[in-house]
Amino acid sequence: MDSYQYAALVVSRVVSDGYLRMVKTIPQLYRYVYDRAERATEVGPFRTWAHQFTAGNLRPLIEQERPDVVVCTHAFPCGAMAEYKRLYDDAPPVVGVLTDFAVHGFWIHQNVDGYAESTEAIREVMLARGVEASRIAVTGIPVNPRFAPSDEPQELLRERLGLPRARKLVLMMGGGLGIGPLEHMLRTLERIEAPIGAVVIVGNSRRVERRVLEAAASVTYPVRVLRFVDNVYDYMHACDAFVTKPGGLSTAEALCAQIPMVLCKPLPGQEERNAQLLVEWGAAVRADIDQLPIAITRVLDDEQRREMIGAQRRTAHPQAALAAAQLIARIARGQKEPISA
Repeated sequence: MDSYQYAALVVSRVVSDGYLRMVKTIPQLYRYVYDRAERATEVGPFRTWAHQFTAGNLRPLIEQERPDVVVCTHAFPCGAMAEYKRLYDDAPPVVGVLTDFAVHGFWIHQNVDGYAESTEAIREVMLARGVEASRIAVTGIPVNPRFAPSDEPQELLRERLGLPRARKLVLMMGGGLGIGPLEHMLRTLERIEAPIGAVVIVGNSRRVERRVLEAAASVTYPVRVLRFVDNVYDYMHACDAFVTKPGGLSTAEALCAQIPMVLCKPLPGQEERNAQLLVEWGAAVRADIDQLPIAITRVLDDEQRREMIGAQRRTAHPQAALAAAQLIARIARGQKEPISA
């Protein structure tokens, strides 16, 4: 369920419409708002009202569905359900599942029954903010287990997908909304000396698809342009490098797939934090658009590639979805034993 459908109209518009406009046009302002909200020690009146309003609107849905547990994968519904539990004695248990590598304070509530966290560092932050250790499990970010390395030889996989077999392939993604100057990125790759090809997954935007197709027609190397696909894992296994915004889910998938990552154009706030951590772990490099040819050449180098894949193997959680599901099931059954970290 989309929790913003139950929020006040002003909240829905500010968050869903205003967020995208702000990060595209005035990212410095969004970064300031994000950081200011993170440092706040008290819940602001607007946020309290927004959660109370949403909780009241959720009441008929919860009474109709009578769920055994409510799972929140975004901070806003987590806050709304925390308020719901405060208002209604018959509230179901609530589990928060974080899908980034850093946690914002908006996630943290004292009456959420369990948290599935992506890293041990987040666990330490939440402990410092007063969340009991018994309510925290470090599961990793849940992804499809099929992102783990495949037994299918890459040559056969490329043949099945209709991709060039004798070139280094670069996978590029701009998120489900196709955010990012993908067409500019394609043109910069002309400066790579090795024979390359590219696969570009543009998401759901036809406008972005048109721009990328025009750019693909102007470059001298082969490019496959795809809209939304449900087998991204196949393309990660088939390619040699991955250029992406550092969204939590796509980078967690890449960690499991063990494909070297080049992070480009992070959105302010959570994506900047994801990028910083992934680079610190040695699991990715970060580059501006004009630096992409150098960065991609670097991660295609055999020694650099081995080092990065080793770091990815150490930080990946291919079974995170199962671990999170087990946590959710246990809380739904009302089992009260402490959560294993």
